[in-house]
Amino acid sequence: MTDRELPFFVYGTLRPGEPNHDLFLRGRTRSEEPGRLDGAVLYEGPGYPYAVEDRGGVVHGEVVTALPEVYGELLVALDRLEEYVPGDPRSLYARVEREVILDGDGRTVRAWVYVAAPWVAARLRAGGKPIGSGDWSAR
Repeated sequence: MTDRELPFFVYGTLRPGEPNHDLFLRGRTRSEEPGRLDGAVLYEGPGYPYAVEDRGGVVHGEVVTALPEVYGELLVALDRLEEYVPGDPRSLYARVEREVILDGDGRTVRAWVYVAAPWVAARLRAGGKPIGSGDWSAR
């Protein structure tokens, strides 16, 4: 595995109770803990949200730790779901390593986060609709 086996910070359709959680994560995780990503603003998308990096914002979601035996296949599946291809400028998202704060105890962990790709982020900043609460589940 060339990528570090980090947990994933999910904030949209992969959160518990959302449709892609059951499709991609059920039975494949060791833990799921509420957390937040500081330094990003959440924007509405076409049926799913985008996190856009911005110092003034906060995004709420879950820190999901995959079972080690399925990590590699899950990483590939999530990259495909998020239309992320490393090095491809047409990707909708970029997978980046960021610090996320766990709500339960305030600890900071490093996690993979799918943020809007630069070209998508520019469009959203110019004319997108921010989700003021930073919580897509509360929309």
